[in-house]
Amino acid sequence: EEEYLWQCFLITKIMLTGTLNWFSSISLCVSDVPRFNATLWIDDVLTEITLVPVRMFRDPFTRDPNKLVMCDALDLQGTPAQFHRRSECAKAMEEVKDQKPWFGFEQEFTLMALDQHPFGWRDDPYPTTPGVGEVGLEKIWGRDVSLSHYQACLYAGVKISGITNEGGPAQWEFQIGPCEGIELGDHAWTARYILFRVCEDFGVIPSFHPKLFDHPLWSSDGHMNFSTEAMRSPGGLTRIHAAIERLAQRHMEHVALYGDEHNNRKRMIGGSLSSAFDTFSWRTASRSVSVRIPGHVHSEGRGYLEDRRPPSDCDPYVVCQALVETCLPPPGGHNGEDAIL
Repeated sequence: EEEYLWQCFLITKIMLTGTLNWFSSISLCVSDVPRFNATLWIDDVLTEITLVPVRMFRDPFTRDPNKLVMCDALDLQGTPAQFHRRSECAKAMEEVKDQKPWFGFEQEFTLMALDQHPFGWRDDPYPTTPGVGEVGLEKIWGRDVSLSHYQACLYAGVKISGITNEGGPAQWEFQIGPCEGIELGDHAWTARYILFRVCEDFGVIPSFHPKLFDHPLWSSDGHMNFSTEAMRSPGGLTRIHAAIERLAQRHMEHVALYGDEHNNRKRMIGGSLSSAFDTFSWRTASRSVSVRIPGHVHSEGRGYLEDRRPPSDCDPYVVCQALVETCLPPPGGHNGEDAIL
């Protein structure tokens, strides 16, 4: 039994789709999994697409030997279906694979009850919470959901590296990575799918909306950590600074790609936890900037940078592709039709 997964978007609402199929033999690797035809609503028209298996995971719900199969989606002409950006990202990663780009993704989300109110909030529009990493039922809600998701991802083989509760009482984060190249997007999207499935069992819904509440501190982000082998090597801090200079030159292009402008202007207001929407900034050990150099990276003189601009509903494929095309231009630059910027 194998379940095909693919992605689509509706405005800012992340939508993931799965189709369950049974085969007479067990697929040992993703190349053994056949392509499959499915349908997708595009501009109010039910359109047939071809699902192309690209990565396989263990199924944490029906267990071994069953699989979850992450797929790319092609239209009738054999080109990427609308809103599917994996193919473009994969080509960009292939161009810079010798530099070994690594990514780490911080996915924030809020748990919602079936009545579309935040899980556990009762009638209080803004419950008091001391902040990140708290314990106690009077302070946070949904730890069992987050832990179950974490365990399910570990079973599946998703490269999940941690979880934490965030500023809102029902707000959580999981981290994916480090992953090399296209791997990050595949693992992040599969982790999102697994989260939706886990939430079904708990009677809650995960929301990836970047600004659910009109509160100056509460937003949901999708911070992306990025490095190359040269950045991770001794003296790599100079390479990190060079990459930040390139990011500064294309700030508004990146912000436009990362997500909906209306929601991101409400989210990126400056202050203690976010940068300003229109202005690029960077600093060491600061959360109020566009790009952060962690304190330990500065001390060690090598490591990675953190792009804090992506929202929680970003497409990781798009963010990763934009980062390598800006920070790691190949010989001759990105002038092809697949360049995202």
